[in-house]
Amino acid sequence: METIYLTLIGFTLWALGLGVFLTSYRSVQVLLGKKKSNEFPAGIQHGSNFNWRLNRAHLNCLENLPLFVAVVFLTANLGMIDSFVNQAGLVILGARVLQSLTHLTSTSVLAVNIRFTFYMTQVITYIVLLVRLV
Repeated sequence: METIYLTLIGFTLWALGLGVFLTSYRSVQVLLGKKKSNEFPAGIQHGSNFNWRLNRAHLNCLENLPLFVAVVFLTANLGMIDSFVNQAGLVILGARVLQSLTHLTSTSVLAVNIRFTFYMTQVITYIVLLVRLV
């Protein structure tokens, strides 16, 4: 199996893992009686800062997963998977995981700048991969 497919699987598992972590965190809050199950409104900051950062890290991952799927789909269907594409997949997955971990760790100016760098690494890699298709 090509590395690009494995990195897509990894990205998807990372998104699922963040979602499981988020729902587990919320479930514990409910089971301990600290929150009611309807006290987690979508799109509105709620709970602890960590809960909100976890929520945002999960959503950021979900928002970017379709981009990765599209790039992999197009590259595969055009028969253009090569070692560069496979290495680019590793860059994308690595930058995504590091972006999420940075998001979970802090909201300091330095952390936000680092997180933005990991995000831009992904964006630039997507652009390079798409330009190679033309």
